[in-house]
Amino acid sequence: MNAFIDFIMGPMVWISFLIFFGGLGFKAGFFIRELKRKESYIFSYLTLFHSLRSIGAWLIPFFPVSTRKNPFFYSISYLFHLLLFAVPIFLSAHVVLVQEAFNISWPVFDDHIADTMTVVVIIALIFFGGRRIMVPDVKFLTSPTDFLLIAVVLLPFFTGFLAYHQFFAYRWVMIVHILCGEFMLIMIPFSRFSHMVFAAFTRAYTGSEFGNVRHARDW
Repeated sequence: MNAFIDFIMGPMVWISFLIFFGGLGFKAGFFIRELKRKESYIFSYLTLFHSLRSIGAWLIPFFPVSTRKNPFFYSISYLFHLLLFAVPIFLSAHVVLVQEAFNISWPVFDDHIADTMTVVVIIALIFFGGRRIMVPDVKFLTSPTDFLLIAVVLLPFFTGFLAYHQFFAYRWVMIVHILCGEFMLIMIPFSRFSHMVFAAFTRAYTGSEFGNVRHARDW
């Protein structure tokens, strides 16, 4: 058992990150190559200014018109995406592991604050799942894969919450937590989770088309 724990906390972490970065890099390269081959005209009007302007506008809460039409859903979605990255990066337990491995560290959240943020992420994921069941328009477009992806994100946070509070079987819960986190990293390049990278490409394309061609705003 100790050898298995050492493996998932050592080599498996490296393997997960290599697949994560390698998969995203390969997918981005393939995407750009296909874009050049099939729709190279896009690069004729793609500009850094209009790309960054669009990305920046959509990062500001309630700045785009469409987000103000459904403020409740957008508030939950915005908070969820923010905490989805912030909690793992600034969680003290994760930073300690990085410090032990590379002797580098950065400021962390207070454990109680991080715990509250984790609960918010879990509630948001339950909300997204319920929305796919209850809202007719969303339900029509929902497939079993959507619930699987929600579960893939939910499990690392839920097991991390259980491990922090040590409700039961701490060692086993930690093992499941680590495996779920690594599985999510591996899944990202090969699923719709990859929009975390390609959303910027899409926004750059849309912002450049609207700003540089139509001379309008896309928000």
